[in-house]
Amino acid sequence: MAKYVVKRVLLAFVTVIIISLITFFAMNAIPGGPFNKEKAVNEAVIRQLEARYNLDKPLWEQYIIYMKNMAHGDFGVSLKNGREIKDIFAESFPISAKIGLIAAFFAIIFGIILGSIAALKRNKWQDRLIIFFITIITSMPSFVVATILLYVFSVKLGVIQAFSAGENLVFLPVLALCLSPLAYITRLTKTSMLDALGQDYIRTAKAKGVSSRKVIFVHGLRNALIPVITYVGPMVAGILTGSMVVEAIFNLGGLGSKFVSAITNRDYTLIMATTIFLATVMVIANLITDIVYKIVDPRIKLD
Repeated sequence: MAKYVVKRVLLAFVTVIIISLITFFAMNAIPGGPFNKEKAVNEAVIRQLEARYNLDKPLWEQYIIYMKNMAHGDFGVSLKNGREIKDIFAESFPISAKIGLIAAFFAIIFGIILGSIAALKRNKWQDRLIIFFITIITSMPSFVVATILLYVFSVKLGVIQAFSAGENLVFLPVLALCLSPLAYITRLTKTSMLDALGQDYIRTAKAKGVSSRKVIFVHGLRNALIPVITYVGPMVAGILTGSMVVEAIFNLGGLGSKFVSAITNRDYTLIMATTIFLATVMVIANLITDIVYKIVDPRIKLD
């Protein structure tokens, strides 16, 4: 296990470096710069600003300087407002993490429950009803769901104030983010559960007189969760890192919306820091998923 974790950590490090290289050079390949849109700024001032932030140096040298600073915990400052990027992360990421983790929790819990019910009630009205609504949810992207929810609860019903940062607005982005993964987990759980319940060890357990509850929850569901766990790791990371449009719709001020603004404003340092941070979150989530495999099913060998 220790050898496997070390190998995965090294692979994660290489992955983050490759992502940072691609992001850095792709970002600088686009014509223009972070100071070109500023009004009433002459060329001399722009050159001074570029020299201050090392933007006048060759690209490879800029990249090395940035990565050296980041290795020492210095994420730099925003090129647009001069704020420390660490402060921006400390302010915005807890918002994204809170909403993302709540959405992931509900998606996992209700997805497994609904998928198990659909499998145990196969071809009955419960199964058909669940699959009907899951199919509708699957066909709608999260930003479409977010727009519909905002229109219904804020405009039509008036129960929630639109674009407020209060606690009452958390419900809507959580619902918008969790529905799509909930639908996928439901379908995945149903398929895995049906496959597990048809295995020989299930028939053997029933022949030995094992109670139906134990057969379903100990033997069936436990093995059916392996494919679900495969999806859960990237799903959690995806919700944390991919909620940009939903955050923008609800004006939450999370890291996703900050990232969108950084791209629009060509804020190089904030783009790089956010990309590396989110990539790190993604690879850590995948590593945790692989380790959970071993906990759920000790027969799995990690090489």
